[in-house]
Amino acid sequence: MPSAPTTSLDLTAAEVIADPYPFFADERARHPVAWHEASGGYLVFDHAGVSAVQRDRRLGRLWTDREPARRLEPFNLLHRNQMMENEPPEHTRLRRPVAAAFARGHIERLRPRVRELAGSLLADTDPAGFDVIAEYAEPLPVLVIAELVGVPASFAPELRAWSQAIVRMYEASPPAAVVEAAVGAASDFAALVRDLAEVRRKAPAEDLISDLVATELGDDEVVAAVVLLLNAGHEASVNVFGNGLVAMLQRGLSPAAEVALTVEEMLRFDSALQLFERTATEPVTIGDVEVEPGQKVSVLLGSANRDPAVFAQPDEFRVDRATNPHLAFGVGVHFCLGAPLARMELVESVQALFTTYPDLALAGEPESRGTFVLRGYHRVAVRSAHA
Repeated sequence: MPSAPTTSLDLTAAEVIADPYPFFADERARHPVAWHEASGGYLVFDHAGVSAVQRDRRLGRLWTDREPARRLEPFNLLHRNQMMENEPPEHTRLRRPVAAAFARGHIERLRPRVRELAGSLLADTDPAGFDVIAEYAEPLPVLVIAELVGVPASFAPELRAWSQAIVRMYEASPPAAVVEAAVGAASDFAALVRDLAEVRRKAPAEDLISDLVATELGDDEVVAAVVLLLNAGHEASVNVFGNGLVAMLQRGLSPAAEVALTVEEMLRFDSALQLFERTATEPVTIGDVEVEPGQKVSVLLGSANRDPAVFAQPDEFRVDRATNPHLAFGVGVHFCLGAPLARMELVESVQALFTTYPDLALAGEPESRGTFVLRGYHRVAVRSAHA
């Protein structure tokens, strides 16, 4: 076994899933990088190491089909052909056709629509009590990304259900029921996108599917790109919103006058994506640890975002934190393509919520999704304090 620090941290333990940050702090203080026998790879805990790993081209995303490959083909197909699971030059080829749709100018043109949707959703909520996840945080980004991509709004409930089934496969050792649900969701999701792509080839519209079918991407690559955008285009927003809102309400906080600062703190304080894996293609040194080709390295984004070497009082939620170099969207070639959209949606949705309910309060214990890699809440009951 490598002559490196080791950790026995159980990322599946209920207490770690409930609150991983004290465990991260203990590990980070003892070793920024450690061998993790349970996952058969290294875990990186500190901000400098997590940033360096994501920038180092010798550490790449190398997709290997899940086994049994034949039975899991619907799931494997979506990942094998998507940009997030490939490195340049394939990554560049797959990313380029969709990048223009997420340019900052285009995202700004969506802002009035996001405000309109936010207002409409909030108008249907009951001040005496409502689930802010199911009635607001989930439908808003799903409707926005569906509209941008070109999926009818009537499919919004299916998109959310399919996405949640697929992303549960990213957790450690998913049980058989989770695997079967993910395969079924991947198959149904792909079938919908193929049907819509065929329609857009004959009758293009002002949407991303129409743009993609007109590029050099193959049919499977178009499907994988659209599914990735629909999934990633709302998962981050839903979970960052829920995690950050719960953190604020538990502490009796409201957003700062400059809501964008609060959104960045929501992204940092309780990261929606906790772990991202890379594989060494050449020998590489991380901190004082030598990593050999073929060995896996997992960066812990939530740990990096609480590193006291970078953030003053990292365990405090500061709604107006001005210096905030968090890594919630990653860095390097895999920096999140949808970051401008997510930031804009979060600013608008947080501002609209607290404008409508300035005295918002929790109305019960928030219900966690119970997952580690993608951290979030299943249900968050809230109410107006003066309803």
